[in-house]
Amino acid sequence: MTTDEGGRTVEFSVPEMDCPSCAGKVTASVESLDGVRAVDPTPTTGTLAVTYDPRETEAAAVRERVEAAGYAVEAEADRELRLSVPEMDCPSCASKVEKSLDNLDNVETVETRPATGEVLVTGNTDHEIGNGDRGLSDTDREAVVAAVESAGYEVTGATTDAGGPDVADPSEVWTSTRAKKTGIGALLMVVGLAFEFLLDGADALVFSALGREFHVSAVLLLLAAGIAGQAILRNGYYSAKNLSLDIDLLMGTGVVAAVAVGLYFEAATLAVLYSVAELLERFSMDRARSSVRELMDLSPDTATVERSSGEETVPVEEVAVGETVVVRPGEKIPVDGEVLTGSSAVNQAPITGESVPVDKAEGDEVYAGTVNEEGYLEVEAQAEADETTLSQVVELVGDAQRERTDREQFIERFAAYYTPTIVVAALLTALVPPLAFGMAFREWFVRGLTLLVVACPCAFVISTPVSVVSGVTSAARNGVLVKGGPALESAGEVEAVAFDKTGTLTKGELTVTDVLALNGTDEADLLNCAHDLERRSEHPIAEAIVEHAHRHADPHGDDGEDRPIENFEGLTGKGVRADLGGVTHYAGKPALFEELGFDLDHVHLSTDGGVREIAESRCEGREDCLDLLADVVPRFQREGKTVVLVGTGDELEGVLAIADEVRPAARETVARLREWGLTTVMLTGDNEGTARAVAEQVGVDDFRAELLPDEKVAAVEELEAEHGTVAMVGDGVNDAPALAAATVGVAMGAAGTDTAIETADVALLGDDLQKVPYLYRLSRKANGVIRQNIWSSLAVKAVLAVGAPLGLVSVAVAIVVGDMGMSLAVTSNALRLAGVEPEE
Repeated sequence: MTTDEGGRTVEFSVPEMDCPSCAGKVTASVESLDGVRAVDPTPTTGTLAVTYDPRETEAAAVRERVEAAGYAVEAEADRELRLSVPEMDCPSCASKVEKSLDNLDNVETVETRPATGEVLVTGNTDHEIGNGDRGLSDTDREAVVAAVESAGYEVTGATTDAGGPDVADPSEVWTSTRAKKTGIGALLMVVGLAFEFLLDGADALVFSALGREFHVSAVLLLLAAGIAGQAILRNGYYSAKNLSLDIDLLMGTGVVAAVAVGLYFEAATLAVLYSVAELLERFSMDRARSSVRELMDLSPDTATVERSSGEETVPVEEVAVGETVVVRPGEKIPVDGEVLTGSSAVNQAPITGESVPVDKAEGDEVYAGTVNEEGYLEVEAQAEADETTLSQVVELVGDAQRERTDREQFIERFAAYYTPTIVVAALLTALVPPLAFGMAFREWFVRGLTLLVVACPCAFVISTPVSVVSGVTSAARNGVLVKGGPALESAGEVEAVAFDKTGTLTKGELTVTDVLALNGTDEADLLNCAHDLERRSEHPIAEAIVEHAHRHADPHGDDGEDRPIENFEGLTGKGVRADLGGVTHYAGKPALFEELGFDLDHVHLSTDGGVREIAESRCEGREDCLDLLADVVPRFQREGKTVVLVGTGDELEGVLAIADEVRPAARETVARLREWGLTTVMLTGDNEGTARAVAEQVGVDDFRAELLPDEKVAAVEELEAEHGTVAMVGDGVNDAPALAAATVGVAMGAAGTDTAIETADVALLGDDLQKVPYLYRLSRKANGVIRQNIWSSLAVKAVLAVGAPLGLVSVAVAIVVGDMGMSLAVTSNALRLAGVEPEE
């Protein structure tokens, strides 16, 4: 379903509607329904698009009208089911879920995301579920949920809507049933140890069974293992059921084996400490996930809408496109839209990362999740709740794990060999010495059990995805949308950065940069005259002059009306001419005034105007004299500016310089990148002179001018051949081919621009160029964090794997250091990325 300014648009597949008369019949039937705004049938493709007012009708009613015309509707059902599975917080958990879902019919793909606790299931389009619909039926969805829960994981939410994960409060971990059972188990274990080692005299025999004596300490340790290990044994059962060799199966096997051979202390230690480790891992993962929840919480749940009955507060999901939303001071804006009434300063930091509130007035665009600081606003909704810029950001952050980075792929391949190898080594350690060499069974069994604990690869497998989620979410909070792990990884490895000029290094808008009043003319009079001459022209330079005059002069006079002009004429390639107050005036290029007979080598400043330094020579020793042709015009042209002279047929009144102004942060951005050793290049379709002027002003290493779109692509490819990896920064639409050709494509000013968000690898939601160095710095740090996590995890596992068979590592140390400790360490290390902020 899509949206339109007139309401909601639903599309149907109507294969039997294959001729104009069929289309006419369907159209007439649908148009009879109240609330239908537009009907667009396409017989050649058998599709029908209907726009309707959701306040008056609904998609089901539209479908009924199509079928009433005698045509079957073959609409595709929602194919994707998104499940929230908070307890699936490690790769082994994800593997178990995948294996359970693999057995289901009608499921095409399964994607697990342990870093955010989500499972995405896509239905098979070949599967018909009735009424011509295809995909996942209600029964199929129930089967999917049942399959996930049969793997041992509770499903807390299931939806077909796109969006972010259902994230729990991290503190809820400590009040969960498992936490309570673990606490009871830990208390029983401590008391049992006290009876065994401190209260030996009180450690009485309770009963005998199976040829063993069970004292108080043994009973307490068994209870500790049973209560704290309940979840371990349950998960281990599901792992065995799904033939999944994972940590749950290994730990469950370890607890049962320890009890079977009479090692009650080891069984209790394994059950309690591993449960604590799991709780801590869940807590740390929820902390990482909470950064995603913070993004989701930016949008308010309700909106105040103006309707026929007056103001009405409704869930934000019920706001239709075209409705008017009221936003009072201090409230969050609930929808993307356009300001109809009012003005205010809006804090856009949650979306664009801008630190200073932006003034908004009638006609300006606003985004859901931003904060109305001071004024009253009425906003026309231009997107539904699930299609706002914020919702796209949340969805893409959640999708950041969809593509695996090179490091993730390496780790997954490594883990596939690591775990089976260590399990075999553990079995050999536990069985070979006692059976082959008659050594103490208890001692070598404990060593084998310890090595079994070391076999868990969770810490280094999760080290990369948790870092990616943390980095991508941190970037999103600062107005930088990074689309997945590969983009985050690549952005920190680029060797060169190519910038588009117009709209990227420059503002993309012509402005008057210099005003020189000459021969006694007042600056305000000069601007008023230029305004009157140019206001009939549609040329971008004329528009810039008119806008500047409105801001810095009073072109309307006392009566608020424009002065009358007569005999207006455009002089092609030269300028314009018109009569003002009975006097003929001109505005145009210096060549126009030379043709009129002016001596541009000798003109006089009305005042210093802050430009005396422009004239390096003086006319016959006079301090107020300028040589326009030798000094002023060349100076402006070297700066990439266009020169416009204004005057009458007898007197030159002044000079205006117009340019596409360079962004204030452009030079500093380029300087920062060059400090870090990156090569910077400007690519533009503009002329050589203007390109050179801008390139010198911003300080890039090189520039290439007069490039067509395909030539920009070729330039990017040349840079990649020379430097290996290249980032291209552009506007996301005009530069789309070059962005696609680069290693990393970065789109500027993407807020509210679907094309930019969809096509670029990275989208800067604002126009702040300083986010480019921030992106590079964040990516470099993320890559460093990932390397630290991977190699530290591998190093710790290697030490423990060597020490366990030698009797140098206990079960407790293996759990506390190798499992719980490293999982906490890699997650905490990844959370450091949240502290990377753009430089002021």
